[in-house]
Parts: sequence; C-alpha cells; structure tokens
Amino acid sequence: MLAADKHPAAAPLTQLSEEESMFQASVRRFAAERLAPHVRAMDDAGVFRKELITELFDLGLMAVDVPEEYGGQGGTFFQAILAIEELAKVDPSASVIVDVQNTLFNNALLQWASEDQRRRWLPRAAKDAVASYALSEAGSGSDAFALTTRAAESGDEYRLTGRKLWITNAAEASLFLLFATVNPEAGYKGITAFLIERDFPGFAVGKKEDKLGIRASSTCELILDDCRIPKANIIGEVGQGYKIAIETLNQGRIGIGAQMTGLAEGALGHAIDYARQRKQFGKPIAEFQGVQFELAEMAVEVEAARLMVYNAARLKDAGRPYLMEAAMCKYYASQVAERVASKAVEVLGGVGFTKDYPVEKLYRDAKIGRIYEGTSNMQRLTIAKQLLGNRT
Repeated sequence: MLAADKHPAAAPLTQLSEEESMFQASVRRFAAERLAPHVRAMDDAGVFRKELITELFDLGLMAVDVPEEYGGQGGTFFQAILAIEELAKVDPSASVIVDVQNTLFNNALLQWASEDQRRRWLPRAAKDAVASYALSEAGSGSDAFALTTRAAESGDEYRLTGRKLWITNAAEASLFLLFATVNPEAGYKGITAFLIERDFPGFAVGKKEDKLGIRASSTCELILDDCRIPKANIIGEVGQGYKIAIETLNQGRIGIGAQMTGLAEGALGHAIDYARQRKQFGKPIAEFQGVQFELAEMAVEVEAARLMVYNAARLKDAGRPYLMEAAMCKYYASQVAERVASKAVEVLGGVGFTKDYPVEKLYRDAKIGRIYEGTSNMQRLTIAKQLLGNRT
C-alpha cells in the first residue's frame, strides 16, 4: 500500500476557499444587518425596498460571475450559489432576485450573446438594471415551449405580440430576456430569444400577482402589442431560443436548489434557537429527546441538500456534465425546504403559527420550490431520462 502522504486528501465538498469564505461572510453580514430588519414589512407589503436592490448591486451580487471586463465581479458560478443560499436564510424573496439575475439572465448573455451585445447589456445588469427572464405563458407551464407569443419579421425588426405570465422580477426589471416563436409550425425550432428594454413601444408590465409566498419578489404578466424589436436584439440565432432556454434553466435549477437549501437552513436555525430558550416543565425543550430527534432529522436533510447543490455547482464550474445533478438538487432541496420549514413551525408551536416569528413566512415561501423553474414532476422526468440513457 502506498504511503498516505503520497496521496493528499481531496478537499471536502463543503470546504470553502479563503476567497469563498470571505465572500460568504460579506453576504451573510448584509443579510443580517440590512435585509433582516425589513423582511416582515416587505412581505406584508409585497414590495422589495428599492434601496436594498441598490445595495445588492453595490455589493456586486447582481453580477457575481460576470467577468470584470463587463463590469461584473469576475467570480464563479459557485460563489453566486453561495450568495443565493445566504440570502435565502433570511429572505427567499431577496434570494430569487439575485438568482434570476445571475443564473438565468447573465449566464444566457455570457453564453449566447455576441460580443457587442455583452458589452451593451452586461455592464447595465452589473450596475443598476434588474433583469427578468420571460418564458412562461398561460398555456405553457410545464410544457414551457408551447408558446403563443408570436414574432413576425418586418424589415430589420421583429414585431412581437402576446402575453407572458408569472415573470419574476418584472415589476423592477428594465431588461427582459423574452422568448417568442417566429414560426409556430416549426414547433420548438421556431423559438427565438429577444432582449427587450422596458421602454420599448408596445411593451408593458401588467398585473402583479398577489402570492402565497416570496411576496416581496414581484411576479407579473408582460403584455406585447406589436412591440418592435430590432434584429440586433436577438440573442443567439433565430430558432435557437429552445436551446438557450434549456441550458439556462439547467443552471437556474441549481440556483433554486440553493434558495431552498438556504430557506431550510434558516428555518432550522430558528428552531434550534427557540428550542434552547423555550422552557417547559422547568427546562428548555431542547433537552427533550422528542425535540432533539426532530432537530437532528432536519439537520440531516439540510446537509444532504447542501451537498447536492454544492456538487452540482462545482460540476458546472469545472465544465463537467451536471444536467442530472441540477435536476436532483432542485427536486430534493425543494422537498427538504417544505419539510424542514413545516417542522420548524411545529417546534415553535403556537407562536410558530403567527407572523411574529419568521418560520411562518419561510413555510409559505417554501411551497414555490416544487413549482417554478420546472415542477418536481419535470425534474423526475429529467432524472429518469438520464438514468435510462436518453440523453436528449
């Protein structure tokens, strides 16, 4: 057997580099000091405070892995995942704002936009322009590519007509990556990605949804009425929208996994703190085995979810295949978030059911994890196809 010193141990999956640790600590500090005091009021109002969005930009959290030449931080995808996780511990609404900007919009432009397009829009997305990702429609939920929004060619423009629903960040966004079909008869091969600016004639942000959870994160409809888009605003090529959407959503699922893991971590932390200080029968409830077992179970699930998310993110940064791992971490972390938040409410008992304590909100916020960026059933299908050798 070879000597152990000839085979240095591989770094543990959750071990962070010094740079990653410092970055994580800065996000954690912002979440605790600046975000936490406003979470309750923002949830009640259903509005995210504008000055906090400005601070997200100032901290570089809206362009974590965008290269410095485009105004970004020049970090890694994994660092973006760390930011999403840390914010979600305090407020999943803040987390999803950062998630959509980084994992969907920025990454789509980095991978598919021309150099001129990157230099035109990425510095704005890094500095002060909230971005949105507009794919879903009334008749295209899980069947995301059954689009009816039509793009008709007209000289050096396309004229877009249709509606988008359930679009995250839409109320605050000034940039929209929007998918429409140039040829319905071509099916998914007709889908094309367009970059739309909020002030384009014929484009409007419509009704804002009144939601169960992540209420401070806006979700709105988009209305396109003969909206004229220059051909220079096509991202990728005509008919390439399907591929762009598929690949960016795969990255986005890791982000949702991080959001749900962070949510579960936050709920577990509140449950532990409460169990230590709440007394019954003359001693803290943390000393009762029944409560200890619940906390232990919650911790196991949180750790498993974190490992899956970190693994998928590290695979992505390493340029390795991660499709199945992304689907797995999104699927599992969304389950864990719901279970752990529910158990946290139970550990807190009656007060956990009130809005005076944050676990009630986290419980409401958790539900969306099984639904957006691909329902749990769609993740099961993706995982099954990979297991059975269908790599298409």
